[in-house]
Amino acid sequence: MPEGPSIQILREEASRFAGRTVLRASGNSSIDIARLAGQRIVAVRSWGKHFLLEFRGFSVRIHLLMFGTYRINEGKDGAVPRLSLGFAGGEELNFYTCSVRFVEGPLDASYDWSADVLSDAWNPVAARKKLRAMPDTLVCDALLDQMVFSGVGNIIKNEVLFRIRVHPLSTVGALPAPKLRALVEQARQYSFDFLEWKKAFVLRQHWLAHTKKTCPRCAIPFIKAYLGKTNRRSFFCENCQLRYDEPFKLRQP
Repeated sequence: MPEGPSIQILREEASRFAGRTVLRASGNSSIDIARLAGQRIVAVRSWGKHFLLEFRGFSVRIHLLMFGTYRINEGKDGAVPRLSLGFAGGEELNFYTCSVRFVEGPLDASYDWSADVLSDAWNPVAARKKLRAMPDTLVCDALLDQMVFSGVGNIIKNEVLFRIRVHPLSTVGALPAPKLRALVEQARQYSFDFLEWKKAFVLRQHWLAHTKKTCPRCAIPFIKAYLGKTNRRSFFCENCQLRYDEPFKLRQP
């Protein structure tokens, strides 16, 4: 599933269509695609994993799900777009294997921009407040909560927890204050690192935990497990990532 930094790249690449009028709209989505023909794109935006095309009075939300892709000014061989938008000069914007939905009304009424880890409006104080309200939540689930960390996905989750040396089965309420601050800070910092490495085509070279078999700090095997309510893959070291599961008490796994 593309994470927030990948959608940020899509937004930057598609920004050329802001102010342009949709001359053709087609695809196999269940929404009323014909509604888009003749409409002008007011802005190209994103919120976490949501790519947003803003029109007057409504927007189109694209979620690439697990295997979604897009193409700009070209098609994908043998694939029928979920949504295809055509513009003057033969330019086009195509989305495949994704979710397409309308968002009615102003986007500010539907989205909390302060939750987006890559947004200029990101608010770490608000993120910590939300976390303190969910003390029994496992940190592996908390990092994937889009209402707290919009844009964070499984790669960022695993890498952030390895960076701050926290076991994924730790509970939010048991984290010492410095670790809670580090969790919030690194969720944003790693997202920007991800963005930089993704643009340079070197993202995988920088993974220290995600999909890895051996801890680079301890030289012992990583544990791979599907954890939490989200049941997503976690890669972690039981030696250097400490498990916090009781308030003000620390237990070494």
